[in-house]
Amino acid sequence: MAHLRHELPTHLNVEDRAIYGLSVRQLSYLIGGASGAYGLWTDRLEWPDELRAALAALVLLLAVAFALVRPRGRPLEEWGFAALHHAGTPHVALWRVPEPDPAAWRPRSAAWAELAPEPTWTEASR
Repeated sequence: MAHLRHELPTHLNVEDRAIYGLSVRQLSYLIGGASGAYGLWTDRLEWPDELRAALAALVLLLAVAFALVRPRGRPLEEWGFAALHHAGTPHVALWRVPEPDPAAWRPRSAAWAELAPEPTWTEASR
């Protein structure tokens, strides 16, 4: 009886390869970019040929860059997300203690011993 060999998953942080050593993510970027470039070339016949060719080449180059370029081991979409997150968050954080309102510390009109406590949690249950 022949022994069946099973590969143990020792490469859990590695993307699965689909075709020609490309991962599914890379392959989908290349297919999407080629589809977009082909769509620009064939659907916009009223545009000049030079403009259509330049836009199609730009879309194809962007797709190849997003699929294959990995600066510091991270894909470009992660760098783009990090750049957008950085641009959308404040860069300076300043914390100051607010000045207390003196009116909040004074009793209304009665002496302090005559005041009855007014719990605020009872108002929420009404």
